[in-house]
Amino acid sequence: MRMYDLIYTKKLGGALSQEQIAFWVKGAADGSIADEQSASLLMAICWRGMTTEETLALTLAMRDSGIRMDLSAVPGIKVDKHSTGGVGDKTTLILGPIVAACGVPCPMFSGRGLGHTGGTIDKFAAIPGLKVELTDAEFIRSLRETRFANSAPTGDIAPADKKLYALRDVTATVESIPLITASIMSKKLAGGADALVLDVKCGATAFMKTLDDARTLAQSMVDVGTAHGMQIRALITRMDAPLGWAIGNALEVMESVEILRGGHAESELAQMSFRLAAEMLIMGGAARTLPEAQAKVQASLQDGSALETLRRFVALNGGDATALDDFSRLPQPGQTVEVRADRDGYISAIDGRALGLLAMDLGAGRKDRHDVLDLGVGIRVQVAVGQKVAKGDPLFQVLAKANQSIKPELYLSTLVWAQDAPASSPWLLDTIGC
Repeated sequence: MRMYDLIYTKKLGGALSQEQIAFWVKGAADGSIADEQSASLLMAICWRGMTTEETLALTLAMRDSGIRMDLSAVPGIKVDKHSTGGVGDKTTLILGPIVAACGVPCPMFSGRGLGHTGGTIDKFAAIPGLKVELTDAEFIRSLRETRFANSAPTGDIAPADKKLYALRDVTATVESIPLITASIMSKKLAGGADALVLDVKCGATAFMKTLDDARTLAQSMVDVGTAHGMQIRALITRMDAPLGWAIGNALEVMESVEILRGGHAESELAQMSFRLAAEMLIMGGAARTLPEAQAKVQASLQDGSALETLRRFVALNGGDATALDDFSRLPQPGQTVEVRADRDGYISAIDGRALGLLAMDLGAGRKDRHDVLDLGVGIRVQVAVGQKVAKGDPLFQVLAKANQSIKPELYLSTLVWAQDAPASSPWLLDTIGC
């Protein structure tokens, strides 16, 4: 079998066999196939697409390029969640402890951030001492003892994905629904969960800009998960602005804890996290209906069990759990700069991507995979879409390194103003799957 033939077939729009895809994935992972040939095939796939059968075969081959976690020692239906991500998305920090507190084991492998979107692992790393790369034994122990486990994936889980994603990142081939599906689902299937709730973001700040594209991606992942015996459901959620008030790692821990304490209950971030958690409870057998699941979510907040679960998870994995009650123990910025409104009016839009890039420039995100983050810097967003603002009102707090130059006009440029209040939009756009 020759890699040249695979590239040529796909260049002409043909379909690859399961054997051909397995040959490519194995060779990409072990280095026997040259990077330039893999890059060529990735570009051909990006242009020509893949059939459902090809996408299934690619997912399976990538999953089987490494180990598969065995979580059978943990009783119960194990339920995972994946979000396609966005600026300020910290739902994992909120819903993981809630789901676990309600009795459903919640195993999650999360990533680090690159570019304008933050990574869940970086947010957890802002908690002093917390180990964010768990061994398999530590992961299972955390799941058994707290019902919640979150870790960066080990190098043994879907190693082919790491290699192919690195090539996609530098060859402008990230934007391919079959490749996105295989990348996400190979890791989820290897992670050992029985069920999965997907949060597919849609909008100006999301990877999928249109509802049709978001539906296509969601359906593709649901089809792959279902074909491999996983119970799976996707929620398509609006992502036109930063999610929540915090952008930056320590700040996002603070906002998550405040919600677990019962704060910000009417915010889109809280409502979205609660709904995703409720869907997970239904899949995990802890509730039969959505109202029953939502009531259990609220009970875990009111009795403090969700926050206590997060404390136990942090303490078990070497972290300073007192930092969840005393935010001064989290990483701190060198300076805080206020940005105030330069006019009267309504906020009709907030450019979340631009704010994410500004946070990256502060040191909260990576321009390069080798960058070291400053976990204490970030942006506190003090205004929401639809809010009426008067000149001089606070809009942003910029938490920066000491002596770092801050240009308020860059932050003001992320806002779109209007004379009248804009129409409100629902955050939940569609649901797909069981």
